[in-house]
Amino acid sequence: MYTISTEMANKAVELLKGKKAKDIRLLDIHEISTLSDYFIITTGTSTTQVQAMADELEEKMQLEGHKLYHKEGFRGGRWILMDFSNVIVHLFHAEEREFYNLERIWVDAKEIPVENED
Repeated sequence: MYTISTEMANKAVELLKGKKAKDIRLLDIHEISTLSDYFIITTGTSTTQVQAMADELEEKMQLEGHKLYHKEGFRGGRWILMDFSNVIVHLFHAEEREFYNLERIWVDAKEIPVENED
């Protein structure tokens, strides 16, 4: 099961890179939480870009057979949470990401290196 989660997380990261996501962080939380295996945290430069990242991710992940169980925040486009069960994706506008600072909250998670295109 963990292998499937890893493949899902890597696929989501690649899709986000394709939509020019900024500062992508991949956190392995499977040893410290029962919520999920991975968190992906990334930033868009506008609400339009954040919404476009969400649309792309939802469409392409479903084509790969990964069901989206829950999505919230799409209308506002400032913080969109997408729950694929084993992978939870947080798409932020820059100000919200800085304010909520999820990386600080999940400081005990193992960060998996992601080559960002910044």
